Amino acid sequence: MPRPRILILHATGTNRDREAAWACELAGGAPEIVHVNQLRDGVRHLRDYQMLVLPGGFSYGDALGGGRLWAVDLRHVLSQQLNEFVQAGKPVLGICNGFQALVKAGWLPGLSLPTPTTCPGWICNPAAGPPDLQSGGSGEREQQWVTLTCNASGHFECRWVWLEPNPDSPCVFTRGLRKRIYCPVAHGEGRFVPRDEAVLEALRAGGQIALTYVAPDGGPAVYPYNPNGSVADVAGICNAQGTVFGLMPHPEDHIVPWQHPRWTRGESDGLGLALFENGIKYAADF
Repeated sequence: MPRPRILILHATGTNRDREAAWACELAGGAPEIVHVNQLRDGVRHLRDYQMLVLPGGFSYGDALGGGRLWAVDLRHVLSQQLNEFVQAGKPVLGICNGFQALVKAGWLPGLSLPTPTTCPGWICNPAAGPPDLQSGGSGEREQQWVTLTCNASGHFECRWVWLEPNPDSPCVFTRGLRKRIYCPVAHGEGRFVPRDEAVLEALRAGGQIALTYVAPDGGPAVYPYNPNGSVADVAGICNAQGTVFGLMPHPEDHIVPWQHPRWTRGESDGLGLALFENGIKYAADF
């Protein structure tokens, strides 16, 4: 059987492209790193691929906030192609900066809820006013119901964390996973914040919280096990269909045992490769 073609989307400043490509290759895919301008100019087209990965890094220098300018590419330059891709049910994975871009472009979590009458100061710069209307990928204009904002610690976090998969989530990337994932985070704006309690409850009810931070023993995560202060320890979410998935940690940085920081001491649990294997297995049907 031919390997599913995976598009690793590159923009100026992304820097985890090769790691994401290697993970996809080990998981059984045929990855290709493609610059956003190649899609814009018609040199490449999303319809020719079976899975899309938005890797981590600092796209466009994180000007105006992490992933915000990359989100402009998704909403305007690639809107039609990405809409067709998602509507076809093909899997999309956003890691760190890619997660930020998917959230700020409105592709995640893709909720349709009543607009609240008040807007709390939940974004990194409250002086900027309430969040803009964003495209949710369904042809409708939807609110940006969640954000990824400045870490509660007030500084860049670079450390290893434990992630608990949600067995009740529709997420195709975490489907069937029972073992916790151990991988690093590296971000300054990774704190997940929903607009209000109603949004959080909607995500819980739909199983859209696919991954949560946990302590090493599986208990509740407090700093540093929740490295950024994310509400409800949320580490990754998916859309209602489970085909679009984003997470702040970097599972592509722990896909072989010797990447574990204590592998010489015999520790090797928590590989992130299973996330890529699940996604590529699902993509093979397209």
